[in-house]
Amino acid sequence: MEKIKKGPRLLILVLLVAAAILFLFPVFVILLNSFKGKLYISSDPFAFINSESFVGVQNYLNGIVKTNFISSIAYSLFITIFSVAVIIIFTPMTAWYIARVKNKFTAVLYYLFVFSMIVPFQMVMFPMSKISDMMSLGNPIGIILIYLGFGSGLSVFMFVGFIKSVPVEIEESAMIDGCNPLQTFFIVVFPMIRPTAITVAILNTMWIWNDYLLPLLVLNSDYKPIPIAVQSVLTGSYGGREMGALMAMLVVSIIPIIVFYLTCQKYIIKGIAAGAVKG
Repeated sequence: MEKIKKGPRLLILVLLVAAAILFLFPVFVILLNSFKGKLYISSDPFAFINSESFVGVQNYLNGIVKTNFISSIAYSLFITIFSVAVIIIFTPMTAWYIARVKNKFTAVLYYLFVFSMIVPFQMVMFPMSKISDMMSLGNPIGIILIYLGFGSGLSVFMFVGFIKSVPVEIEESAMIDGCNPLQTFFIVVFPMIRPTAITVAILNTMWIWNDYLLPLLVLNSDYKPIPIAVQSVLTGSYGGREMGALMAMLVVSIIPIIVFYLTCQKYIIKGIAAGAVKG
């Protein structure tokens, strides 16, 4: 019986290791090529580094200068931090209202949020870019409002499911003690939904930090977060690309989000587990 159990476990382990290698291989190739010269990247991108192809940190220095890295990372940090902040502040309040007020309006509102999750971005990107131009949203503050709109669907859906499991009697007790609705939400309800809030914050952070298409469509050319800077600035004459600097900047851009995910992955698991138990 024990041998039968060990067989599937070993197979699962082999499959997981193979999947990990498959997903990590592109990252390894980028890291490898970030230390190569341009000609060696083009001629043999999968070869290991040798004395001839190795250029040290020159690619990183060139990339930092050409992408105006300090400015780009500042825009990325500003947009990501404040976009996630407004999502975490406003979407749970909306979800609390939907979960506690039972009428046709909240039912329609809830299904509109759910519907927004299944609408492909390609269907709305043209009217969205036109509306953002009309409303002058092509700046870091304007794109935060757009991220709030696109991030609300999944966030409200997750919060509503969790808030429904929170006993209403706790909120009623707080109101009897003199709390107004805002105090009840922030003092009583929000601490109870913190696992879901952390999960939503992590998922939105990874999405917004890595997002390329939405900033490309919305932001003016003066504002270039890291994905835009990496793509647009590293173009030489006649459309040629400095591939070494490009690879180096890709490595630099993914390091913060990898560190962030590895640090916070336990909170994702806790949030999902809490939702599974309470939902």
